[in-house]
Amino acid sequence: MATTVKALYRGAATTNTATTLYTVPAATTAVITNIVITNTSGSLQTYSLSLDGVSIATTVAISATDSVVIDMKQVLGATKIIAGGASATSVNIHISGVEIA
Repeated sequence: MATTVKALYRGAATTNTATTLYTVPAATTAVITNIVITNTSGSLQTYSLSLDGVSIATTVAISATDSVVIDMKQVLGATKIIAGGASATSVNIHISGVEIA
C-alpha cells in the first residue's frame, strides 16, 4: 500500500455549501488530518463543511481576517466526498490529509 501525504483541497470557497471539495479516488482510503478556514475579508463570514454527507460545521461564523484550525483524524472510503462552502468567496479552505492506495 502506498501512503501519500497531500493537500486534498486548497482554494476559495464557493457560496454553494454543497460544493464538492474533494472526492476520494477509487480503491483508495483518505484520512483527513487538518482543515484550515481563513476569512480574508474585513467582515464576518460563515462556512459549512460535511464529510460523506454528515455535517461537521453548519453555518459557523468566522470573524473578519481570522482563521479557524480543525485538527482531526477522520477516515473516508473510496468515492466519499468532502463538501463545503461559505457566505463569500473571500473565505479560503485548506484541507490536508493522507491517501492510502
